[in-house]
Amino acid sequence: MGLKNNIETFDSLGDNHVGTSSETPMRPDAFKLSEDEKINMIKQDVQHIMETLGLDLSDDSLKGTPNRVAKMFVNEIFGGLDPTKKPKASTFENKYQYGEMLVEKNITVYSTCEHHFLPIVGRAHVAYISNGTVVGLSKMNRIVDHFSKRPQVQERLTIQIVKELQNVLNTKDVACVIDAKHLCVNSRGIRDIESSTVTSEFGGKFKEKETKREFLNYIQLETKF
Repeated sequence: MGLKNNIETFDSLGDNHVGTSSETPMRPDAFKLSEDEKINMIKQDVQHIMETLGLDLSDDSLKGTPNRVAKMFVNEIFGGLDPTKKPKASTFENKYQYGEMLVEKNITVYSTCEHHFLPIVGRAHVAYISNGTVVGLSKMNRIVDHFSKRPQVQERLTIQIVKELQNVLNTKDVACVIDAKHLCVNSRGIRDIESSTVTSEFGGKFKEKETKREFLNYIQLETKF
């Protein structure tokens, strides 16, 4: 297969929203460089891109952009790549003996499409059924946020959230639904600003028809204050 065909194949994979693994693809030496070293290298790369596009980096509005973008990549929108930044989700004994599902809905998702490096913005709905332990509500939000802060495919993000909560809670009874807009669809290509993507992952009891339906009914409830 020639270079042109390779490029066309990779482009079509991205346009068709294809992921290759439930784990984020990482090189073995991903953390050999320090954060400061990564920022410095990315800053130079961004500067090169901007200069290639013909932008005048001596302009006051643009000259700080390479450094801002580099810091944003490393410290913010891709900070979830660093496993040391994964939130510590302490569990507690379920002293109330609450045996029904717990649902945390409308968790904000800000992520980045790994095919075009454009934003993914939406909501995650997460639930679990305790097998004797519970986790703090805010930790569920933090887990969603952590795995969102990396180049992502929405299917993978959904699976990663469920797997992490299954590990934390030591139960398979975890579910997640994500409804999100992809700017790689909304702002380029087909430019369909109305469409959104829905993905789901159901573990344990949530694979059962009645339990799944109960969860889906809960997330459709209107929240009023």
